[in-house]
Amino acid sequence: MTQRIKQFGQGMTEYIIIVALIAIAAIAVYGFFGDTIRGQMGAMSEELAGADGSAAQAKATTAAGAAAGAASDKKTLSTYTGQSK
Repeated sequence: MTQRIKQFGQGMTEYIIIVALIAIAAIAVYGFFGDTIRGQMGAMSEELAGADGSAAQAKATTAAGAAAGAASDKKTLSTYTGQSK
């Protein structure tokens, strides 16, 4: 009986680890593309309301270019610790 309980606990632990990894990945993606997502949502909201959303769309395009540039830069551990050599 205790073997069955241990297996259930192991399955839950693996599930929690997978969910945590997905959450970390989602936070990282939102960190890179957050301005782009906000700009696109703003443009869609304005257009649904009947207004011109081209300004918000241009802002989203600019943010997407900046995010793509930041994602393509080579990063090392010193990039994040602030101790570049």
